[in-house]
Amino acid sequence: MYVCSCFGITEDQVKQHAEGGACTPRQIASACKAGTDCGSCVRRIQALLGRGACPRRELADQGRPVLAELPAAPGIAEAA
Repeated sequence: MYVCSCFGITEDQVKQHAEGGACTPRQIASACKAGTDCGSCVRRIQALLGRGACPRRELADQGRPVLAELPAAPGIAEAA
């Protein structure tokens, strides 16, 4: 089912981005543009994100570094 009809983003795609570490509608928007045009899908994205655990949020709740704990994305070289 489509979540964002402006960019053709499905629930499954949002869930895949969430599994990849996107924990907020803004992070989903950065990953796939969903929610950046008319905005009518933002509440649906929030609902989808609210159902699952967020690795970053869990680390923050424990007082641990959030970004340092995430693995690097495959195929992206480290900046020198």
